[in-house]
Amino acid sequence: MKELIEKINAEFEAFATEANQQSEKGNKAAGTRARKSALELSKLFKEFRKVSVEESKK
Repeated sequence: MKELIEKINAEFEAFATEANQQSEKGNKAAGTRARKSALELSKLFKEFRKVSVEESKK
């Protein structure tokens, strides 16, 4: 679970960096990378929910 949280934090940092580059500097490629990170975050959040529910049943 701790490993999953670390992955989520790392991916969020990447998302925040790319989103800021797009919004502040108008970097279109950064927008593409930010969207990719957002999709990856979505997958990680689903995995977190699955693991969290399993652990709460113990």
